[in-house]
Amino acid sequence: MERLDLLAVALGLACLAGINLYLTVFVTGLAIHFHWITLAPQYQSLEVLGNPWVITVAGILYFLEFFADKIPWLDSAWDAVHTVIRPIGGALLAIQVLGHPSPAFTVIVGLLAGGTSLIAHTAKAATHLTANTSPEPFSNIGLSLGEDAVVLGGLALVHFNPLLALLIFVLAIAAFLYYAPKILRAAKAKAWLAWKKLNGPAARNNIGEKLSDRLPARLASVFRGENLLNKTIAWTAPCISGRGRRIRANLFGALVATNEEPHKISFVARKSGRPFVRTIDLEGLVVAHESKFLSENLIILPAAGQSPKYLFIFPRSDAALVERIVRNLRHQPSEPALQEQTTTV
Repeated sequence: MERLDLLAVALGLACLAGINLYLTVFVTGLAIHFHWITLAPQYQSLEVLGNPWVITVAGILYFLEFFADKIPWLDSAWDAVHTVIRPIGGALLAIQVLGHPSPAFTVIVGLLAGGTSLIAHTAKAATHLTANTSPEPFSNIGLSLGEDAVVLGGLALVHFNPLLALLIFVLAIAAFLYYAPKILRAAKAKAWLAWKKLNGPAARNNIGEKLSDRLPARLASVFRGENLLNKTIAWTAPCISGRGRRIRANLFGALVATNEEPHKISFVARKSGRPFVRTIDLEGLVVAHESKFLSENLIILPAAGQSPKYLFIFPRSDAALVERIVRNLRHQPSEPALQEQTTTV
């Protein structure tokens, strides 16, 4: 039982270190130094955290992180730098909890603690990256304050009931791993859009240009040897999927229109290394162009004006391209009903 408690405290501190390493060390050190808590004999190895020098350095670094964590995009840069620091710090904290057990047990716990810290850090970094898509700073401030509160509450729980803390941390990590593919796809899409906005041109003047009739290179190899939809391509445009029925969100792909069915549009992508095609019949739907902080969106929604049925995301520099697609979709369909509805957008 004693060894299980040690493992619970070690992994609990590692998980909290993945969220905020400096706050974890700073608060734990203060509690030990001022005797707010009394270390049990098996935890005497943690007494080093109460050293004034350790507390001072951790406090200064936490002071810097407190402000960096609440400024949009600076928080993501800070997280990127700490992708290595937090897992190493979490592993060292866990090893310090153990004291001097057998070398094999130390290595095993160090690996578990480092992985736990990395998972917690990844969840934090991905959440901040997603929050950065909103131009206002309040979501970042609230998120950062909430994380600080989680660390303080977690430290209290680790002290009073380490086994319950371990159970909660395991459940939280399991939930993250379950949703990890969706979260990481969203983070990848946001990072790509941010990179395009920072490094690409402000806008590409391609209103009058003809849309490409070839698939992007990353998709051409997947669909090579296949006659896409058994039709000829009229035009294509690379994009990211957003909301859509039976279309996974944040999937990199392309919109494709065909000459044979101008009233339909298809989203094609590579899903698990295989071709993925989803065709949308535009009859009874309208198309519109929507500008956001990081992206230009093509939305497809019912004529009655309900919430969008489909959303496709483009970089900010592709505003003219999206406008060109909207014009094509409004004027190409031959069905009179669709023509009448799309012209009202």
